[in-house]
Amino acid sequence: MTSFAVFLRGVNVGGVTIKSADLRALFETLPVTDVKTLLASGNVTCSSDLKLQELKALSEQSLRSRFGYEAWVVVLEADTLEQIVDGCPFPADDPSTHSYVTLFSDPAVLRELLRFASSIDEAVYPLGTVAAAWQSPKGKTLDSPLNAFTNKARFKNGTTTRNLRTLQKVLAATRS
Repeated sequence: MTSFAVFLRGVNVGGVTIKSADLRALFETLPVTDVKTLLASGNVTCSSDLKLQELKALSEQSLRSRFGYEAWVVVLEADTLEQIVDGCPFPADDPSTHSYVTLFSDPAVLRELLRFASSIDEAVYPLGTVAAAWQSPKGKTLDSPLNAFTNKARFKNGTTTRNLRTLQKVLAATRS
C-alpha cells in the first residue's frame, strides 16, 4: 500500500467549487483508504495499491463524472512529496515573499518552465523531475510571469501550484 497526495487543479477558483466533504466522499468510493482532504483547495491524501498513473486517471475520470468539470490532477507518492518539501531552498514563511512549488505530471513541461524562467532571469529551482520552486513578493503573485506561464491553457492537464506551507501540511497528513 502506497501513500499518495492528489492535488486538484483549479478547484474553488474560477467558478469550480467542491466542498471538502463532497471531495472526500468521492475519493472514499475509489479503491483507496485513509482519505483526508485538506485546506479546501483540492488537496487529498490517501493510500492505495493502485499505481500512480492509475490513481491519476481514475481521480480525473471520477471528478469529471461527479462534479461536471474538466478535472486535472497531479498525483505524487508521499516519499516524492517529502523530497520536494525537504529540497525546497526557500522558507515556508517570510514576511515579504511567498514560496511556491509548481507540480508537474510531465517533466517536459518542467523543462519548458525552466527555459522560460531563464529567459526572463527569474530564479526557479527544479526539485527532481516533477516540481519546481519559485518565489513572488506578497501581493504580486497574480502579476508574476511564472504564475502566468503555469496557468497557460496548454499546461492545465499537468501542472498545479501550491505554496510551500500547504505542501508541508499535505505531507504531514500523509504521515498521520
